[in-house]
Amino acid sequence: MLTLEGLTVRQDSFELRADFTLETGAMVAVIGPSGAGKSTLLSAIAGFIRPSAGRVLWQGQDLTPLPPGERPVTMIFQDNNLFPHLSAFDNVALGLCPSLKLASAERARVRGALARVGLAGLEERKPAALSGGQQSRVALARVLVRARPLLLLDEPFAALGPALREEMLDLVAELCRETGATLLMVSHDPRDAERITDRAVLVADGLAHVPVPTARLLADPPRALRDYLGGGARG
Repeated sequence: MLTLEGLTVRQDSFELRADFTLETGAMVAVIGPSGAGKSTLLSAIAGFIRPSAGRVLWQGQDLTPLPPGERPVTMIFQDNNLFPHLSAFDNVALGLCPSLKLASAERARVRGALARVGLAGLEERKPAALSGGQQSRVALARVLVRARPLLLLDEPFAALGPALREEMLDLVAELCRETGATLLMVSHDPRDAERITDRAVLVADGLAHVPVPTARLLADPPRALRDYLGGGARG
């Protein structure tokens, strides 16, 4: 269970507040206008931004004092966090050991993760030799080997075409169901949110609102979200 307890982030004149709980295994969209603080919310949960007040709790444990590497979190950014000078294998292996000195069982685990996301035979390719979708699969393979229970996605598939983006979203959902991971996914496209999440957090006007059913929020969006979605709004 993820609990944001009176969480407040202040940066100059910007302020974002969040106070809600997500059940373990939930798949939740984070949506709202540009600049409202969606990425800030994920970064605060991951530990990249220190809150001004409040706490981040996972299964009752206070994560707030912990650095990002000690939190039960994996976060994928828009660039997929890949190192261009490393092979797909080594980019995934970093999730297990920063020194890349792996035991044979760990090497097998990396190969298995790459095979699971459809990259068997491409282990030695560097990111520049992979398509955008394949790069996203490398990032997801690293999620698998890290085996952290909380997955945060900050629009890693935004640059992909619609069909490929749907394929990657379906793979994320499948992996989350297999592992029981809790997912928070920033999305600017309501179709992405509807495709794999059943609840959504609206971030607008300085507040990350309590999660509500995704379909209900998009069917009758509040003014801030309606203005942002424009023709994509259902209401």
